[in-house]
Amino acid sequence: MKRMTLGTSSLEVPVIAAGCMRINALDEEGLEDYINKCMELGMNFFEHADIYGNGKCESLFAEAFERTEFRREDIILQSKCGIVPGVMYDFSKEHILKSVENSLKRLNTDYLDVLVLHRPDALVEPEEVAEAFDLLNASGKVRNFGVSNHKPMQIELLKKYVKQDIVTDQLQLSVPFSNMIANGLEVNMLTDCAVDRDGSILDYCRLKDMTIQAWSPFQYGFFEGVFIGSDKYPELNQQLEDLAERYDVTPTTIAAAWILRHPAHVQMITGTTNLNRLEDIAQASEINLTREEWYQIYLSAGHILP
Repeated sequence: MKRMTLGTSSLEVPVIAAGCMRINALDEEGLEDYINKCMELGMNFFEHADIYGNGKCESLFAEAFERTEFRREDIILQSKCGIVPGVMYDFSKEHILKSVENSLKRLNTDYLDVLVLHRPDALVEPEEVAEAFDLLNASGKVRNFGVSNHKPMQIELLKKYVKQDIVTDQLQLSVPFSNMIANGLEVNMLTDCAVDRDGSILDYCRLKDMTIQAWSPFQYGFFEGVFIGSDKYPELNQQLEDLAERYDVTPTTIAAAWILRHPAHVQMITGTTNLNRLEDIAQASEINLTREEWYQIYLSAGHILP
């Protein structure tokens, strides 16, 4: 597994992280197998959120991890906070501090390697975020900080007060769901993808040396379904199959390699708990698609070149 530096931090991480949103569907043995397989593949970055399984995913992970041979220092733990499901988003100092304490307790750890603010809070007071980050950083409870689904100016607003580097922005990205790439190609056009919906976040992250963490890398739409094998994307699937045969891997591997090929040095977060698919995805770190192959995949998903 290839590794990279997470943003401007000193943290060395695998280019593919293990997303833990669905691990509450596994039994005890299955979850142990999942952790062991991730570690075997070099995928020792485990990505959580306080709302996954209403907190149960963090607890189950900690219980299973204790039954493995690995130590806390062998893994990298990231968790997110800020969503009160179905009610509101909350970036208040009180909520951030309480959320981190609860995550640390559930994960049975003294610290998080990375804390991510989950989705923008319309009522955010960046001074409060800064106070929370200062307390968490000074106490050693959080070592690095990031955001999720934020636009550049929202990050800049936080940075006006926050002393610590914002090292990541977690954003949805897949071959079909790639407007952040398409609007940079369809400049000054009247096409749908020419609309800048994210404030040029891709270029912003590259300029600021922030790592984009790509979530839902095999989904189309907003959790509408997986595009691999879907009859909604026949040309894309044919292209993935052709390249999979060329590289002697699976279409899943090629779809993951497409994300990793981008020069922004994206860290991909995979959400599967299927061990065979984990192996397929991990192989992507060893494949470097050519420029022509990357564009062939891009165009086969319905994108255009002006």
